[in-house]
Amino acid sequence: MVSFSPLWSATVRIGILIYDGFDELDALGPYEVLRNAALGGAPVEALLVTREPAQRVTGSHGLTVEPQGTLNGATFELVIVPGGGWNDRAAAGAWAEAERGALPAALRNLHTEGSTLASVCTGGMLLATAGLTESRPMTTHHGALEQLRATGAELIEARVVDDGNLLSCAGVTSGIDLALWIVEREWGHRLADAIAREMEHERRGPVWRREPMAT
Repeated sequence: MVSFSPLWSATVRIGILIYDGFDELDALGPYEVLRNAALGGAPVEALLVTREPAQRVTGSHGLTVEPQGTLNGATFELVIVPGGGWNDRAAAGAWAEAERGALPAALRNLHTEGSTLASVCTGGMLLATAGLTESRPMTTHHGALEQLRATGAELIEARVVDDGNLLSCAGVTSGIDLALWIVEREWGHRLADAIAREMEHERRGPVWRREPMAT
């Protein structure tokens, strides 16, 4: 049986990125999973964060959220990037952030500095805009798969794709499965399964993961 080492060995700080036009469930699904993991004893802190200080952020369905921190000046072992507004080219959302360029640049810098990045839905296109997806196994919302392929990504037919320091998942609700997978790989399947039961969520797969090189 292949065994895997966890990504981290101490308390994990996870930033869940929010920006105007983000899809609410892309962010709040993983947030609830990871907060439940902390309640279950996992050494993890999950925060809703913005690129720069902001009093509030409005999601794609009109929900107003008060951020709990920023990416600037903080260290996050993992940053989760939601999508929203990509497929319909909305004036606020992932497409607009990609056009502006500041957010993809920040993600590229975080990755260069050692942060693991994980995308939910069309958040994967922000990673692509950041230049991080060429030759990397990835997935995204079905409406953006061909655009992701055009960036040089290797498309994987899986609900969750784990390529070490770059993770991705399919559309919207798959963010819950992504977060449960992160809990499983770091703190065990019993905790992940218990969280899924508490949330009345039936876990879905498959999860694709690159096997480590033999040593």
